[in-house]
This record gives sequence, structure tokens and C-alpha cells, in this order.
Amino acid sequence: MNMNFVFTAGDYKGSSLTIYGRNEVLSAVREMSVVGGAGKFRMARGYVEARTVDSGNTSSETVVEYTVYVKMAATA
Repeated sequence: MNMNFVFTAGDYKGSSLTIYGRNEVLSAVREMSVVGGAGKFRMARGYVEARTVDSGNTSSETVVEYTVYVKMAATA
């Protein structure tokens, strides 16, 4: 899976994080890598834990919670 989290408000407005990794949807917790970003997240590294909150059985919409751990590059 490849995805970008784009921030549209607050201190990180205009910045983004790039996530890449295997998303085994039947696993309780999936771990994917933060492989970079843009704006304030340029050259960021870290990982994401994804957990399915609601599989959509009752609402027909799947809800996934992402917990992101990021180490940002030092600025000069």
C-alpha cells in the first residue's frame, strides 16, 4: 500500500507524509513505513500502526485508525 497523508490545517498545513508497506487487512495491527514527506516533513522517517476500528459490517464503511511515529530531519 502506498498513501500520502496531507495536512490542510494547523502547524503542518501544506505538508505531507508518505507511507509505504504491506497492509494485511485481516491482522489486528499492521505496521507500515514512513518513507518521507514534504514541507515540514521533508526527509521524515518512522512507522505507522494501522488498526481497523469498524470493518463495515453494520455501516458498510470501513474505519481505520492510524497511529504515526515520525522522526523529522534536523533543520539548519
